[in-house]
Amino acid sequence: MLSTIPRATIRLQFHQGFTLDDGAAVIPYAASLGMSHLYASPILKARPGSTHGYDIVDHNAINPELGGESALQRLSATLRAHNMGLILDIVPNHMGVGGGDNTWWMDVLEWGRASRYADAFDIDWSPPDPALHGKIMAPFLGEFYGAALQSGDLRLACDAPAGRVSVVYHEHVFPLSPAGMAMVLKAAPRRFADAIAHFTAAADLADRQEIARPLAETARHRFAGLLETPDGQAGLATALARYEPNSTEGEHRLHDLLETQSYRLTYWRAAADEINWRRFFDINTLAGIRVEIPWVFSESHKLILDLYARGIIDGVRIDHVDGLADPRAYCRKLRRTLTAAGRARPPGAASGPPYIIVEKILAPHERLRADWLTDGTTGYDFMNEGAAVLHDPEGAKPLADLWHDLTGRSGDFDLEERDARRQVLRDNLTSEWNATAALLHRLAAGDLATRDITLTALRRALAELLINFPIYRIYAGAGGSTDNDAQTMDWALARALRSFRVADRGLLYQIRHWLADRPLAREPLERRSLHRRAMVRFQQLSAPVAAKSVEDTAFYRYGRLLSRNEVGSTPAQFSLTPAAFHAAQSQRAANLAHAMLATATHDHKRGEDTRIRLAVLSEIPEAWQTALARWMRLNSALVRDLDSGRAPSEADEIMLYQTLIAAWPLGTSVQTADGFRDRVWGWWEKSIREAKLRSEWAAPDEAYEDACRQFLDGIFDVTRATATLGEIVAFAQRIGPAGALNSLGQIVLKYTVPGVPDLYQGTEFWDQSLVDPDNRRPVDFAARITARTTSETCENLLLHWQDGRIKQTVIAQLLAFRANNRTLFDHGDYTALEGTGSQASHVLAFARSHGAGRLVVAISRLATPLLGEAPLPLVPMAAWGDTMLPLNATTSAPWQNVLTGQRIVPADGGFGLSDLFATMPVAVLHQA
Repeated sequence: MLSTIPRATIRLQFHQGFTLDDGAAVIPYAASLGMSHLYASPILKARPGSTHGYDIVDHNAINPELGGESALQRLSATLRAHNMGLILDIVPNHMGVGGGDNTWWMDVLEWGRASRYADAFDIDWSPPDPALHGKIMAPFLGEFYGAALQSGDLRLACDAPAGRVSVVYHEHVFPLSPAGMAMVLKAAPRRFADAIAHFTAAADLADRQEIARPLAETARHRFAGLLETPDGQAGLATALARYEPNSTEGEHRLHDLLETQSYRLTYWRAAADEINWRRFFDINTLAGIRVEIPWVFSESHKLILDLYARGIIDGVRIDHVDGLADPRAYCRKLRRTLTAAGRARPPGAASGPPYIIVEKILAPHERLRADWLTDGTTGYDFMNEGAAVLHDPEGAKPLADLWHDLTGRSGDFDLEERDARRQVLRDNLTSEWNATAALLHRLAAGDLATRDITLTALRRALAELLINFPIYRIYAGAGGSTDNDAQTMDWALARALRSFRVADRGLLYQIRHWLADRPLAREPLERRSLHRRAMVRFQQLSAPVAAKSVEDTAFYRYGRLLSRNEVGSTPAQFSLTPAAFHAAQSQRAANLAHAMLATATHDHKRGEDTRIRLAVLSEIPEAWQTALARWMRLNSALVRDLDSGRAPSEADEIMLYQTLIAAWPLGTSVQTADGFRDRVWGWWEKSIREAKLRSEWAAPDEAYEDACRQFLDGIFDVTRATATLGEIVAFAQRIGPAGALNSLGQIVLKYTVPGVPDLYQGTEFWDQSLVDPDNRRPVDFAARITARTTSETCENLLLHWQDGRIKQTVIAQLLAFRANNRTLFDHGDYTALEGTGSQASHVLAFARSHGAGRLVVAISRLATPLLGEAPLPLVPMAAWGDTMLPLNATTSAPWQNVLTGQRIVPADGGFGLSDLFATMPVAVLHQA
């Protein structure tokens, strides 16, 4: 019987161009691969045209663009027919706003603080700017407010059937309040007297919503009825004409009308400085919601709980858990409510507890907290471990020196990160920084001992803590902080003290005391509430500061080796020792045996095979230095000198070369690479803007970007006398076998270590993708289905490794083995194995056992020196010499290779690697 706990998942990205019915068509293939669960991107109703689904506007409807409820029922039936389940990506942190689709948001715009949904959003109704008191900033204008008025892009429009008049700006709709409706209709008082009276009464009684809302509904109903008559339509035309901005009087009237509303329309750039509601990161169209409020949780999770109770879903992935006010309380409550809903699951539904995983970025020293009661993370931690252990630590220093010598930028990523944090606070998250400081200032003012602390000083000190913060966030609450939280704060404090003014250092200690020291129960109720808000606001700020600074800025500035610039990783950690890798897997087996294991996601910076091919450079830094110096010299004629400096900069140029050799689709000729060139430009343009050094999204430097585009076009011009594209492609082909060897090793690790392996759509073939949207391109499932219908041995497929079928087959064979040995993978222990002999450092191995079942897994590692000029991703047998893999066991019973079917008998207490890796660079041996 199917379990709610997945054996393996396949992630599919749903959108208007790939619906739930399209997903259902893929399920038979997914089942043939051995998947137990579909892992779906968000499917609740999102903003029209959403390509990702994380901008939900209605938590209680399946997205009609995906096919709606009926399509979900068809998908569910197809899954059950293939003995598969469904894990759903949910978004509790934020909703899509702007446009006119989110009824909660529209209600807040209409009724302001009196709205029944006002508490659902994290709005500060009393911000420092008096112009925003009692209002919500609406930063959706593409120009300054005055210009939008004058241009006529801001205008009134009527939804006659709904009896509403709204201000519209392109796709954005801003409903008028009852008072605003009365104000507009008074231009035709005889026709609309009754509606005006009801709107006016509703406005006067807005704080008593149980009375005001029926009055407003009556007014709208009567107004809509009048609009069905010619007299009513004429009256409306007269009323709206007075607010047409094509005259000075109309412009002033429209402005005066807008000034009476509960929102303040502003240029979108103003949000960075003064927005008074919590966003997802710095995105104005995603507003944070407060699921810590019981009714908000209930309303936003009603459909999710229903889907679980009906047996349609078996678990959830929690998006951006660190955005929530109290992740621990949320996760625990979600498990309780899902478990309760599960009592109604129908016979035949998957059995077991709800599967709950969280999207959580962990620092190298950080561990997911057990008391959250989740099954683990979405797998970024393994994505880091599986890649880092395949990087050669000996390459760290020469590559850092090379980067510094050629670019003048620091080889120390920590310095790059701190600079990025400072800039992001200053330019992108200023409003959130100011709001947090303001709460601390109010806290200080309420105590005689701290009342003299100024807001300006608090901003400075708070900035230094955030700039030096080592993880996404802490989780201190009303009961104080855990030891982990205290250690994190001490770490940040120690780092901040190094660069902070000596006279003000006591302020850092005071902030640490407020944010992570004492339980709040000793404080008066009002102060306790303020204190708790300050703690939460800090925690909800440190996470986006980390994400925007590291993943979305510093990753695009620092190019020692881009394979380490990955979500869930830090470039400061260049590699991972085998011992550290084994320790992480043992810990997962002991604590979170069902955590997800990822090597590719919809958010990755580089595809799993792009990343791991690039890792080869860590083994050959000298060869890379030689090639890089030659290409930069030969392409110097393509470089332009602008007033702003060299174009492209040395840093951008080096990152480009790394991308070309890492993502080049082997088998593609230089003459047919136009499509690849366009993909690379999509990545490079994003990289340049995310770095925020020479251009940025908010203010693109067209001259610099044009120069970079011409530079890229010049590289792809093979008619140039100094053309380098052929050499670049040759270099990619040279490291291709080593990259493929790494890829096969990475895949074998993912499908055999403790945890639940996830396959991101299409990556069962080589994944040479780049950052989104490149990693969300349509998948050619037809080609993959065709490949599954052929039956070839791994040894034969390895001869044709460039077509990717070897990867698909390895995955399918490992999943078939997992299906027949689930207990071994769910409960088996994990033991590191060490090789002996001259090439022992080039093998990574471990054993797993449960009862009579035993498994030995071994992969070739850092094998470029052993490969030489070999055309296949397979180390020649002779290169292994005397290297052995001891089994630490006395039995001489035969083992069977899961991938090749070969029976192998240990000799001298182990396996010779020349035999173990005779036909494949990886080995998975089973003994029942």
